[in-house]
Amino acid sequence: MNETQRTEFAERLKTAAEARSALLAKLRPKPTVTAAQTPDRSAARAAELEQVRAARRQAKADKQQAASDAQEAARQAGEAAAAASLDAKRGERKERKALTKAEQKAKRDQRYAARKARQ
Repeated sequence: MNETQRTEFAERLKTAAEARSALLAKLRPKPTVTAAQTPDRSAARAAELEQVRAARRQAKADKQQAASDAQEAARQAGEAAAAASLDAKRGERKERKALTKAEQKAKRDQRYAARKARQ
């Protein structure tokens, strides 16, 4: 032991106890410093969840709109095909009527010519 310090047993015990308490003080949890404005995680999570839900609702609405647009386009195409078919039928009927009238006129002219020939 160093004689210049003149430490006695009690002083050495006291110094050891202080060193031990200093080590324990290092291991103790320190008081936390709370921020003035703590971020509200539940509100942030709720906002993010609402944003995701809104995006999903929008995607679902877009998908339904696309389906209804496709259905409407198919319906309009069907109506157009039916209208074209009806126009074609009407055209054929008009053509037949025109031919029938021409045939009737030809027969009438033939009878008239035959009657004139007999006279």
